Amino acid sequence: MKLLSPVQTRALDQATIKAQHITSIDLMERAASAVTNWLLDELRLDYDTEIHVCCGPGNNGGDGLVVARNLHRAGYPVQLWLLPATRHSADCTQQQQQLPAGLAAQQIDPDNLTTIAAGAVVVDALFGTGLSRPLEGTAAALVRHLNGSGATVVAVDIPSGLYADAPQPADCAVVRADYTLSFELPKLAFLLPQNAGFVGDWRLLPIGLDPEVIHNTPVDMHFVTADELRGRLPKRPKFSHKGTFGHALLLAGSKGKIGAAVLATQACLRGGAGLVTTQVPAVGYDILQISAPEAMCLTDSATDCITELPDLAPYAAVGIGPGLGQHHDTRMVLRRLLQTARVPLVLDADALNMLGAYPELQKLVPPGALLTPHPKEFERLVGEPARDDYHRLDQLRDFAGRTGCYCVLKGAYTALAAPDGTLYFNSTGNPGMASGGSGDVLTGLLLALRADKRLSPLDAALLGLHAHGRAGDLALPHTGHAGLLASDIVRFIGPALEELMGE
Repeated sequence: MKLLSPVQTRALDQATIKAQHITSIDLMERAASAVTNWLLDELRLDYDTEIHVCCGPGNNGGDGLVVARNLHRAGYPVQLWLLPATRHSADCTQQQQQLPAGLAAQQIDPDNLTTIAAGAVVVDALFGTGLSRPLEGTAAALVRHLNGSGATVVAVDIPSGLYADAPQPADCAVVRADYTLSFELPKLAFLLPQNAGFVGDWRLLPIGLDPEVIHNTPVDMHFVTADELRGRLPKRPKFSHKGTFGHALLLAGSKGKIGAAVLATQACLRGGAGLVTTQVPAVGYDILQISAPEAMCLTDSATDCITELPDLAPYAAVGIGPGLGQHHDTRMVLRRLLQTARVPLVLDADALNMLGAYPELQKLVPPGALLTPHPKEFERLVGEPARDDYHRLDQLRDFAGRTGCYCVLKGAYTALAAPDGTLYFNSTGNPGMASGGSGDVLTGLLLALRADKRLSPLDAALLGLHAHGRAGDLALPHTGHAGLLASDIVRFIGPALEELMGE
């Protein structure tokens, strides 16, 4: 799915109106009907529910007016509130004129705001994606009143006061929605941690926006779904053999952290690598051989850390980092790997920490390498904290473009930056995956896919991110959020990849 700017969103609305030979009022009615149906189907409103619909002066307010009219005609007791304004959009004005006689619209008085019961439902239709300045005056007072009411708040298209693709000034008034109902496509704002308290649980409502226009609109940000990835993982030929899918080498583990090497190795095996070899310090030999018997094990001459780089000739891809430690001799191994590798690399964990601590190593990272930092590791890589989540995305783009690498920023809606500056946000995963070892599993899975020469670097990264999150989603019913372990993710990698495989 494409992530459009507010300007592109408005252009899409107009193009849909033109292509489908409808009016803007028709499109508004379509959007409001989708919202009304969601409210009735998902919130299961009963006829005793206190319902407040708050409308602004623009087309977002027009949507709200139609929702109020629809609910009123269905027999629900609706209280309709209008934000005072000297100007209204033409469509909003027309919808006000079409209100039925029994639905009285009341102007909002900031000095006499009505009490809203804790069990009430509030529909926020004050402002949409066109907002470009902080709310003030009556609008700000109302938003703060709604936020303190304890009611269930449903935002139409976007919470009022929230910018769609830019940070707001500190301490400005923004609706804290329990649900946000976005039309057709998500907004960038929904995918960033700093906005989670405003957006709540967001849903997409199809309203028939023109698919050809969406297809032809150029963007540099995507929200990647299963439908877009399905078929990109080639089906395995009948006469495949273990050499068909690549031989992966993993350099991982140090004393006390051999578990990271085990998890990454198991994930690489489950990810479909034809052969997996893992090099660990001598202390990890028995552990790895027992826990991952399908993998081959190389043992370093050192007992507690990795100090040697094996011959790379047999391998189709190399991963390094999980549980590695940052011993001086290990750092020299990383340096030699960066200098000599001619196959795809996956860099994670302590490999990234060493790149951050020794910037001269960054200059050796070959183009096309795949880096998988979490936010703190990424901060060490770029050498400065981000001002906010939007700035961090700018840093991510810059880093990928400057290094020619594919860089993952792990978290909810994990972001991937390609060397051309395009951002891809992952759609799978759940909070239960926020536990130790989950990143090691991702590294092993990505390594397996990078070892498969049938896949492009971008497809391997996107498939791996999606399958990792999907495996966590498949594990969740069996474990619950608190009980989900990294090893549970490993168990479901195979089924997650199978869903994406071509015919």
